Amino acid sequence: MENSIYVALSRQVGLEEKMAVTANNIANVNTPGYRAQNMVFNEFLADPRGLKDPLSEVLDYGHYQSTAPGAFQTTGNPMDIAIQGKGYFGVQTPEGLAYTRNGQMALNINGEIVNPAGLPMTDDGGNPITMPPGAKDIAIAHDGTISSDQGVIAKLKVAAFENEQEMEATGDGLYRTAQAETPSDDFKIIQGAYEDSNVQAVSEMTRMIQTSRDFQGIQRLMQNEHDRQRTMIQRLTQAR
Repeated sequence: MENSIYVALSRQVGLEEKMAVTANNIANVNTPGYRAQNMVFNEFLADPRGLKDPLSEVLDYGHYQSTAPGAFQTTGNPMDIAIQGKGYFGVQTPEGLAYTRNGQMALNINGEIVNPAGLPMTDDGGNPITMPPGAKDIAIAHDGTISSDQGVIAKLKVAAFENEQEMEATGDGLYRTAQAETPSDDFKIIQGAYEDSNVQAVSEMTRMIQTSRDFQGIQRLMQNEHDRQRTMIQRLTQAR
């Protein structure tokens, strides 16, 4: 059994997944509210037949997200908002309620407040928020209360979760989780700004280069091991 090749191959599989995660982070460096994903590796003990000692292989265990806040981009647009602190906005999707840190909002033709993908943002009851016809001077308070010249309209949902690492990214800056949400008590809504991606482009590029070099190094190790075995077989054959 080619133990060294199996161990090296398990590492290459893990590095391939790491490269995919890093590339996705770089692709979302300008996606508002996006949170960088990172790989988690673990040791996997294989029990090969005919050997007393197990093989220690590499297992790409899963992902975790960086919960560090992204920088705030000031726009002056009253429909742009950012969460300072913990929490996620609620978004209504065809598959049910989802959550986001992206506070770039707009009004659709029906007067609903929607996200950049056209999905309705929700109030603290989980319902779409509709602005009254002709509403002007839209103001969003620090607690998420939306008002206009016609008075208070609704209050934005800002939900918190016990374990943010259990939130699954589903694209378009949205997250889903099976956890029960609770109202966040540690946040402040900033109007006229939105939260940018927390991806550090230079760090991700450095990680991509290092991952590529690690992959190439293991490739050379496997090639050297292959050459060693081939040479050994040739010498044993000639000895006969």
